[in-house]
Amino acid sequence: MYDVAIIGAGIIGVSVARALSRYELSIAVFEKENDVSMGATKANSAIVHGGFAESHAKVKGGLCFKGRKQFDQLDKELNFGYEKIGSLVLAFEEEQLETLKNLYENGLANGVDDLEIIDHDQIMAMEPNVNPDVKYALHCKGAGVCSPFEMAIALAENAVANGVELFLNTEIKAIKQSNVGFELVDTNDQIHKAKYVINAGGLQSAVISAMVGADYFQITPRTGEYMVMVRGSGSIINKVLFQMPTKLGKGILVTPTYHGNLLIGPDAVNQDTDDKSTHAERLLKIFNEAKHTTSKLNIKQFIRSFTGVRSISSTDDFIIEATGVKGFINCAGIQSPGLTSSPAIADMVLDILKNEGCFMVENPSFNPYRAPVITRTELKPMKEIQPLIDMESNPQKIICRCEQITEGTIIDAMNRGIPVTTIDGVKRRTRSGAGWCQGTFCRPRVAAVMEKELGYEIDPSFDIEHSGVNRVGKNEIVDYILKHEHE
Repeated sequence: MYDVAIIGAGIIGVSVARALSRYELSIAVFEKENDVSMGATKANSAIVHGGFAESHAKVKGGLCFKGRKQFDQLDKELNFGYEKIGSLVLAFEEEQLETLKNLYENGLANGVDDLEIIDHDQIMAMEPNVNPDVKYALHCKGAGVCSPFEMAIALAENAVANGVELFLNTEIKAIKQSNVGFELVDTNDQIHKAKYVINAGGLQSAVISAMVGADYFQITPRTGEYMVMVRGSGSIINKVLFQMPTKLGKGILVTPTYHGNLLIGPDAVNQDTDDKSTHAERLLKIFNEAKHTTSKLNIKQFIRSFTGVRSISSTDDFIIEATGVKGFINCAGIQSPGLTSSPAIADMVLDILKNEGCFMVENPSFNPYRAPVITRTELKPMKEIQPLIDMESNPQKIICRCEQITEGTIIDAMNRGIPVTTIDGVKRRTRSGAGWCQGTFCRPRVAAVMEKELGYEIDPSFDIEHSGVNRVGKNEIVDYILKHEHE
């Protein structure tokens, strides 16, 4: 019997698992997909938010800044990629100044201590490429960017290294209560016993909660589409640039990513399914709205579109609480700023577990450190790396020429305690296939390395053909936007 079972291996589930691995507890994490970070964690804005946008009256308002303050230390320990670059909420109309002041006051109520409202000249000094019609902005010095799926992978790897058991491809279909805890039944009819259960099931969290009779909220999928530009394109701006927030979210943002791409989006559409396909019409609207922030966008630098799906609870807030069922704890409705809040959510869950009677003794052998898989480096000229591309199998052999990822890096990423069985799993860990050609060159080469490590054949097209996701391709969206952007 496990002391704690966690359902879901997104950023919340693995944050809780890693926090619990500090203690002498037996912990299991159950994930229905073939890898960690397969839901909203791998498809979001990658922003470490300031903490001023969420109402002070809500749970998420109290957690965002608390989570943000932990990112420096977490990155020092886990090396997932995080940088403080600051953010600006831009106001283009005089009457929007009042909204900025309200955001500022709300931020103060949430404990945020690095906010200021700045004027046109100050903005232009920080961001020479921003729309010169801007009048005011709310500047948050400590906001930043990170690599969210690398963060989740790092947390999971460290948790596993500290004794947590991770079950991939394992969906929980029923939960039965017993006199000593719970019996979790998976789709293979295997039974896993646990004293306490943490529900971090994302879009399925309401369904999971209902399995124990805690049927008191609903989850609605809200999709948001994004556009990613080529590495290096992020240099046109320096900070995370927000437009004024709306009822559905923080509006269209323009931001550099941690690895130097430019990211724009998302829109926000409530729907009945979690379809992650992208659509030319929605992307056109996003691109045109983003041009209001800066005119320096170049659609010919586009390399990829993707859709994130947020879990919107019927309470319009995070649901982090002990339920009426003793030992069953919900972590549901974790939409933005869930990534930023995740360290604080984990702290909150540990406090709830203690209140529920879970006895925690610190593990003296806990190791908080995890070495990086990749680090940010400047790309070398193609003529310089060509011999490394052409060489025979060798740790120094370059497998992905766009991102200059070596065979040794891929092998390292595959041997860190979590089974990596797909090319996209390698991509999330190493950036192989994340460059200009989007894997056209390296997918079969990555598959060849994986086959040697795993001992069986890898289909290079598996992730694309079996995902069920239809993404608008590079040429299609470039042609579509060039044709329609001025309509």
